[in-house]
Amino acid sequence: EKADPQKTAFLLRKAWTLYSVTPLYGFRRARLRDYARLLGAFIAAEKQKGLAVEVGVELDIKVALSSLAELRGSELDQAALLVQLSSRSRASSRSSEDKPLWSGWFCSVFGDDLSENVPEHFTCLPLFLSHGAESYTSLVGSWFQKTFDCCFRRLAISPLNLSWMVAMWAGCQLDRATSAVELVFSVPRLSQPLDISYAIHPEDAKALWDTVQKTPGEITQEEVDVFMDCLYAHFHRHFKIHLSAAKLVKVSTSVASAHCDGIVKILHSEYLPGVLMLLTELAISQIQ
Repeated sequence: EKADPQKTAFLLRKAWTLYSVTPLYGFRRARLRDYARLLGAFIAAEKQKGLAVEVGVELDIKVALSSLAELRGSELDQAALLVQLSSRSRASSRSSEDKPLWSGWFCSVFGDDLSENVPEHFTCLPLFLSHGAESYTSLVGSWFQKTFDCCFRRLAISPLNLSWMVAMWAGCQLDRATSAVELVFSVPRLSQPLDISYAIHPEDAKALWDTVQKTPGEITQEEVDVFMDCLYAHFHRHFKIHLSAAKLVKVSTSVASAHCDGIVKILHSEYLPGVLMLLTELAISQIQ
């Protein structure tokens, strides 16, 4: 199912930090307004160091929870859940817009492997992405964990998964590839940190992938290995450096960029569902 570009535009070109989340127990989509009020009161109480805050009282921070029905892969997937925090300015009039502070969203795109095996009363939204101050991520995560008996864990991306991402994204057909395919490597065991950046013209990277891929629409580990080996061989021929001895820490393409610390930036709306499907798979593998 293709996501509506207008409704999902705010998800693009932002650095999102990834988490995996175990199934939520007792979550009810019909109670989103109640959850927003309770979460708002929790955040206010935490910021006031434990002083009691009455639910429903006008607070400095506004909390909004909403569904993004477009962001799912199959009928088994739950609609994505968006959490937004914004600040109200006491000095400004009620008609003025609230200032966005933080946003995060839960989603599952083709997360059938998890949802098929979960008992009743559990909601599977295994991938969580946050953008904004880590202090708010911690507060929101704490409330969800206490309220729905779930567990948040940072989702790192291994060099193997980064190599899959760069191969998949470099092979995507785009009307206009605006940025180079870039790989960043960290060189181990040095007294001073050293990173090596390796940029390839997007058309050259796609041409290489097209010669490697045997069956369009299907990707194998062997094809990814051959693609990376070709890039390594080309780099060694010019610079006499074996990149295979370094650690791949970041990949960037016109489709998306990803860092090993679990930070992703999605750049192209057409491939938003595909990127989220891959990230959902990584989140489920960490839970299982």
